[in-house]
Amino acid sequence: MGHIQLSQDHFKERLNQARNTVEWAFSRLKRHFRCLHMRLEVSLANVPAGVGACCTLQNLVDAKNKPRVRGGGGPRQDAVLFFLLTDLTLTEINWQQQENARAHHSAEYSSRELIVRRGQPFTIILNCNRELRTGESFTFTAETGPKPSLQAKTRALFGISSTASSSTWSAVQQSTNSRSISVSISSPANAAIGRYKLSVQPTSGGSASSGTFILLFNAWSPGDEVFLSNSAERQEYVMEEFGIVTLGNINHRSSIGWNYGQFQEDILNICLAILDRSLSYRKDPATDVSRRNDPKHVGRVLSAMINSNDDKGVLVGNWSGDYRDGTSPSNWSGSVEILRKWKGTGFQPVKYGQCWVFASVLTTVLRSLGIPTRTISNFNSAHDVNRNLTVDEYYDISGNPLRMGGDSVWNFHVWNESWFTRSDLGPSYNGWQILDATPQERSEGIFQCGPASLKAIKEGDVDLDHDTPFVFAEVNADRITWKYDIRTGEQKPLFSDTKSVGQFITTKAVGSYEPIDVTKDYKYVEGSRKEREVFKKALSKVSRAHGFAATSEKRPEIDQKPDISGKFKVDGPLKIGKDISLNLVLGNLTSVTKTVKANATAWTTMYTGKLIHEVWKDSLSATFASKEEKQFPIKIEYAAYQQHLTRDNMIQVTALCQVESGIEVVVQRSITLDNPDLVIQVIGDAKVNEPLTVEVTFTNPLDQEVKDCVLQAEGSDLLKGKLKIEMPSLKPRQSSTELVEIIPTKNGTKQLLVNFSCDKFPDVKAFETINVSN
Repeated sequence: MGHIQLSQDHFKERLNQARNTVEWAFSRLKRHFRCLHMRLEVSLANVPAGVGACCTLQNLVDAKNKPRVRGGGGPRQDAVLFFLLTDLTLTEINWQQQENARAHHSAEYSSRELIVRRGQPFTIILNCNRELRTGESFTFTAETGPKPSLQAKTRALFGISSTASSSTWSAVQQSTNSRSISVSISSPANAAIGRYKLSVQPTSGGSASSGTFILLFNAWSPGDEVFLSNSAERQEYVMEEFGIVTLGNINHRSSIGWNYGQFQEDILNICLAILDRSLSYRKDPATDVSRRNDPKHVGRVLSAMINSNDDKGVLVGNWSGDYRDGTSPSNWSGSVEILRKWKGTGFQPVKYGQCWVFASVLTTVLRSLGIPTRTISNFNSAHDVNRNLTVDEYYDISGNPLRMGGDSVWNFHVWNESWFTRSDLGPSYNGWQILDATPQERSEGIFQCGPASLKAIKEGDVDLDHDTPFVFAEVNADRITWKYDIRTGEQKPLFSDTKSVGQFITTKAVGSYEPIDVTKDYKYVEGSRKEREVFKKALSKVSRAHGFAATSEKRPEIDQKPDISGKFKVDGPLKIGKDISLNLVLGNLTSVTKTVKANATAWTTMYTGKLIHEVWKDSLSATFASKEEKQFPIKIEYAAYQQHLTRDNMIQVTALCQVESGIEVVVQRSITLDNPDLVIQVIGDAKVNEPLTVEVTFTNPLDQEVKDCVLQAEGSDLLKGKLKIEMPSLKPRQSSTELVEIIPTKNGTKQLLVNFSCDKFPDVKAFETINVSN
């Protein structure tokens, strides 16, 4: 015990001597170096080096016998000590938003966050607390998603290198100016898109700094799967915020304007939120985020999320005709209001949408994320429920159309095409890929459709992913007409039409508001040998896939040589408020006399072919000499159809013609009635931040008063939100002009969309392009 006590005493004595020496030394140093009067903002590991530096400098001063001024060293000595003692830390990351936005074609986004495109370098400036020492550098971490990992490629660690990498994240120092370092950051062309956190850590151990940026697909980068070489097409399919959608029927088509607004405030954030609320994300967030490098995955997920059938997606579909607890699909004129409403209600589905609304919103989302996208309208679009590439249509013996079996032919249907490569199928299937957000049929248990390669559709390769049989049928299905006797249950095939489905397919032209015909991209010339070969090829493939024979009872043999011909011919204007005048034209195709009995009906319908109400019927009997043609006038009065017309303004007229000792023939035509005109006139020249007056005029064409008149207007960069003006009732033939004041906020070509509604005309639409100068 005594030995331990002696050892302790000895230790205390030596410790006191050392402490006295240290205190004396620091007392002397503190007289000369102000930095030692405060807490040293350095890591513990650097304290010995810092103190040693002070001692070295003190010894150098003493050796040169230079007098010191009481109270501290001069500014040069303190600067040297600051450099030696202080850890390197980042005081700011300058994201160079304006410069990067110009280089990355993202200046149009209304965002304070840096938005860049993958596969293309962007520059940041690192502002530090001091200059870099020799050997000092930075380590960068880029990560996205809830569980970023190196393996999933949602997390990347990289330092400053001499050259940029095209396959991995990399950083190259461009210049150094005092305490600022300019660094070029490069992402791989196949990086997952989304919001990233970028952390910058000095290699010497100082504190890190971080910030966020958004990474998008890059149609300008040859290494990106969405690369589009044509600059005019990139401008149209990525950058254009306005467009048209073509509606109507094969005999009468019209276009409405649409405000995509992909660059408007908060829209990009909402698009990212759609991805984060998908079933794919909720099932496995980490995997879903890692797959966002793939436009196929992103497109398929969004085709499910724009509708709300399986999740809390953006839009509720409604084809009932009753929209009282929401907004009628025909009332929408743009995607911005819909997407903001979805977010503003806590991501509750917005009521209501139909095909052109689903497709237009999907266009907004895909363009916002950087994928080139356009809307496509298909006229006489088949909905093949049982996937046998035929659509069966039934009529009773009186000529009334029947809803049987689930198959149907829509007057039109609108979907999307997006441009990207198909690494899963091979280069021959690159290019336009079909996506459809309208909830029609389930795919892998979810209401989603696509991407289906457009080239696969044209060539009949319906065994390829995704949903190619369904899309092929939409544009190519054969149409079989049946007569069904309700009393006996007997059904008889009357006619097989191989040409009417997918008769006209269109999209907006690049750089103009005119629709262009793209039917040839989907199919070979109807009736040609090649077209029939492709159809038989596709039928053989779906037959093997679904286990039925190509010559099953659903494809009956039909005598295709009828004795008479028939068609409905319009005789006069087709306008709401007017009686409808038609002629049923029948002709004897044989050289012998024929007696024909025809039962004719007219029904108001929805654009999907859904029957609403019978508004007219008649029957006739006539005898035709050899090769004789006759016309039978038809008149459907406004009073008969006005209460039953849907917002689609469509009427289907049918005649079931029974030929004595011959083949029965069904004559059918869909009619779309025109709304009255809505006239827009811009008064003066449009300039940024200057008020501009627009006159909107509506004239009541009816012989009765119209009530509950409302005028709505919207347009990105012209109006903030949607403008709503309540108007007085209009007497018969009365006109009303409303003045709308807009204040453009950006230059360029903009689109003003106007919608007039009243009790007799639910949605009368018009749009005007406005060129805004600085």
